[in-house]
Amino acid sequence: MTLDSIDKKLLFLLQSDSKKTTKELSLKLNLSVTAVYERIKKLEREGIIDKYVVLVNRSKVEKGFVVFCHLKLIQHTKEFIAKFESEVVKLKEVMECHHVSGDYDYILKIVVKNMEAYREFLVTKLTTLQHIGSTHSTFMISEVKSTTVVDI
Repeated sequence: MTLDSIDKKLLFLLQSDSKKTTKELSLKLNLSVTAVYERIKKLEREGIIDKYVVLVNRSKVEKGFVVFCHLKLIQHTKEFIAKFESEVVKLKEVMECHHVSGDYDYILKIVVKNMEAYREFLVTKLTTLQHIGSTHSTFMISEVKSTTVVDI
């Protein structure tokens, strides 16, 4: 699907606030409510709009301690990678897991209440996963930029 300028503006508006009504969107886009509705449905059908979510203020729910954990596996076999990935996705403290190139194999974004909670997570959950060779943790001091808007 090729996105035109209206699709791109619509996607920007929805990414900024997905609770806007089709009427509000139609006024901003100078389109009818039906035209906006049809465009949104097409973007959903094509998989360009993947899902709608609510973003929670982590500090308000006692999950303001953010850790970036760099992780190495002991081997890079298909079996070890598959096993690690199938286990790490089950850890609710892990918000993101990225398979990366460079000195480490994975970077995890972990959110917990505080340092004590991170130590507990590290000792009782993360390091009990098979095939982990080493970890290196970096703690967030402050969040300078965080966005979910993809510039199209």
